[in-house]
Amino acid sequence: MRNLLFKNLIIIFSMILLNNVFAKSFTSQYCQFELPPGWECALEGTEWVCQSSNKDRKKEAIIILAAKIRGSQDSLDQYMAYLKKPKTFILPGGKTQVSEAKYSNRKTINGQNWIDSLHMASEVPGFYTRYLATVKEDLGVAVTFSVAKDHYESYRGVFERVIATLKVFRQKAESNANYNLKNKDENLLGDDGTFIPDGVTSDVGYQKRRKKGSGTSTEDLMIYGVIAAVGIGFALKKLKGGPGKKKKKKKKK
Repeated sequence: MRNLLFKNLIIIFSMILLNNVFAKSFTSQYCQFELPPGWECALEGTEWVCQSSNKDRKKEAIIILAAKIRGSQDSLDQYMAYLKKPKTFILPGGKTQVSEAKYSNRKTINGQNWIDSLHMASEVPGFYTRYLATVKEDLGVAVTFSVAKDHYESYRGVFERVIATLKVFRQKAESNANYNLKNKDENLLGDDGTFIPDGVTSDVGYQKRRKKGSGTSTEDLMIYGVIAAVGIGFALKKLKGGPGKKKKKKKKK
């Protein structure tokens, strides 16, 4: 019984400590969500680009956010109609790339209605891209999650956790100039609507491969090991009476 209690204490404390250490929220002028561990975001023109800070893992997946003042083409019905169809674009060298539309449906996240769609090779050949698009008052907002085909299963749960924390809002007090918005006549989900930085390319062969189903690098395992060790030490100290209690020295006669 004592051993079971001890193990449960270690698990609970480690989970709390992990959440406190790694939980990091990203907030733009129109959107907010919780970042995966070790990820960071930077503004590139009118788009926010979020990637792992690990150089090797940066090539595996990317999250991109964009917003614009609503135009005549910005509505949930029009986003749905657009995303249900394959996307076509021209690759360097003149080759035509046609995406494979996997699904498109409506999804409610934290009280906000979104169009949720998954495509294969719609932004980068060899990458899955999941689109979430919505409208909020006079804004159109899109969040895309792109991941290399070989790493799709590893990142699917990671992206689901991000999406579960996704919130969108409109701050009326802010001027549009401070929003880094796309032009009203731009297509939010079109071929000109996504920024793909140099770190993410269609050449997925050079990426460091891990065992199938593994989404954890050696670096991450080392960090988790240190945290678990701290948790064990803390729990042991508690079970032995906690800090502050010192044994009284016997006085010599």
